[in-house]
Formats: sequence, structure tokens, C-alpha cells
Amino acid sequence: MRGAFEDQGGLFSYISPEARIPASHPLRKIRELVREVLSELNRSLGKLYASEGRPSIPPEQLLSALLLQVFYGIRSERQLMEQLDYNLLYRWFVGLSPDDLVWDPTTFTKNRDRLQNGEVFTKFMSKLLNHPQVKPLLSDEHFSVDGTLIEAWASQKSFRPKDGSGDDDGANFHGQKRKNDTHASTSDPDSRLYRKAAGREAKLYYMGHATMENRHGLAVAGMVTHANGTAERRAAEIMLEARSKAVGRRITAGEDKAYDTADHVANLRASNVTPHVTQNNSPTKTGKSRRSAIDERTTRHEGYGMSQTRLAMIECIFGWGKQHGTMRKTKHRGIRRVAADFMLNLIAYNLIRIPKLVAA
Repeated sequence: MRGAFEDQGGLFSYISPEARIPASHPLRKIRELVREVLSELNRSLGKLYASEGRPSIPPEQLLSALLLQVFYGIRSERQLMEQLDYNLLYRWFVGLSPDDLVWDPTTFTKNRDRLQNGEVFTKFMSKLLNHPQVKPLLSDEHFSVDGTLIEAWASQKSFRPKDGSGDDDGANFHGQKRKNDTHASTSDPDSRLYRKAAGREAKLYYMGHATMENRHGLAVAGMVTHANGTAERRAAEIMLEARSKAVGRRITAGEDKAYDTADHVANLRASNVTPHVTQNNSPTKTGKSRRSAIDERTTRHEGYGMSQTRLAMIECIFGWGKQHGTMRKTKHRGIRRVAADFMLNLIAYNLIRIPKLVAA
């Protein structure tokens, strides 16, 4: 027989959100892993708050909500709160009951700075990589490094002369010589004008850098710098030297041909890092032949070829962050806030991958 249509349904529900989430839902394993890491950060999180006063929103819930924002590419905290209000899956992941009120979007403004100043994102990454289920997945001697451009939340019109000599609104800049030495963005001074490749337009960018271990392609370190021609090499030297000291042994580092310079290769070798850099023997713009800093002493080994084949995997990290995460164009201003969001994207990428690797 035909069922009766009821527009509103029952007033109360006796089914918990836990029972509504399918047992095979991928967020189940991720939520379990996030809860275990957050429990280890309990003491660090406690130091960020006063011992008395009005209770704040638990930082564990704020971090879980920020991870959801990256998982599903939610473009703003306002939209995040809107979806958290009616989406039972999101409420379950964050730890809110169906009757709990969601927070004001401006809650993230001050609390994000608090988490950032406490280096919570970096500590979360460290605890995640040292998790008993995750640590066996990581290589401790073979790594890859690469960088990507992150478009700044600033328009070309904001890129004005530092001395204030511009007398227009900045909209018509054709024919003008604009350089980072003489110009700066009024809305995001930390961003830099940069050209991705010859023949491409120059935009305001940051540059994100990541270190990947070569066994399963998980991100193990990341940082954000100003966009310039040497930023990739300098960031790689900092991250790889720290990684070499952490493992206490010589490591290998796969890099593309943009890193093939004599000083960079020498700096890596001095830091106990064997550079597996792609050789750049292409002719220069003037037609002269370029000589690679990597010779047969390095390329003859089997490990060099293996590093080159694994190098393409690091593009998956950046590709996922720009297609699904929030890395394509940052919604934050200032290098510290952009760096925190970049690290959050690396954490989210690892959390997506780890349950699959553990199950395999």
C-alpha cells in the first residue's frame, strides 16, 4: 500500500550520528588516527590557553574542522560553519552532537593565530609521522624535494610603488616596469611578483616546498617562502639538512633539473646529502651548452635511476592540494598564515593516504 507523506517527520531522533555513518566510510579510519594524534598533543594544546576564565572551543574540534575544510575543498570558514550546521557527517567527525550550536566563523580568526604561534600544525605532522602505524611506512634514507607556486590573495592593482609615487588606482600598469625591489602589494606585502615560465604572465605568488619520503610518497616536511629564483634551492637545503641530522646518516635527495647548480649540489653534499638531481644539459638562451653539476660518479649508481622514477610522485602532493585542497589560491595573507595552511594541506594529504597504505 502507499505510504502516507509527512512533511516534517518525527520531532526527536534516537539514532546517534555514530550509527548513521557507514562502517566503510573512509573518514572513520582518518578520524581514529586524528584522535590518537590529538591525544598526544594534549599537553602542548593546554599550554596555549589560560588556566582560568571562560572555557573556549576545544582546539581538537577546531583542528578537526580545519582538516574537513581541506578534505572537501571548502572555500571559507563561513561556508564551513554553514555545512557543519546541517551535515551530520561533519558534526560526527568534529565531535559535535546534533543539538550543539556551531561557532561563529570569526572564531577561527584568533584561534588560528593561537594554533599557528604554538606550532601546532608542525607538531601534529611530527606526531603523525611517528605514529606506530605510520612510522614503518616511511623511508629514512631516500627522499625527494620540489616546490610549487601558491597564488596570493592579492590583485595586480594592489602592486604599487613602495615610495607612494603612483598617482592612479593601479589598474593600468601596461608598459610600466614593476619589480619586487621597487613595488609591493598593499593588501599582502609578503607576496612577490613572479613569472611561472617564459611567456607567462607575472602574478603575485608564494612558493611552497615539500620533502617526500620515497617509499610510499608521504610528505615529511614543508615550508613556505617568498617567490624568487633561488627559493627552491635554499628551502631544499634547509629541509634536507634537518632531515639528515634527524636520521643521523647520509640520505639521498631526488630533485628536478631546476636544482642543477654547482653551489646547490656542493651545499647538499656538505650537509651529508647525496644529490640525485636531474641533469640539465639543455642549451642556454644565448645558445651556449650548459654543463650539469651531476656527473657519472652519481648517475652510474642504480639508486640515481630509482630516485628519478620516484620524483614524479611529489607532484601528486601538489596536485591533490590544488585540485581538492586549498593550495591553488590561498585565502590567507602573510607568509606565516600561508605556511600554516600549506602544512595543513600536507597533513590532510597524508591522512588520506595512510589508511589505504596500512590496509594494504
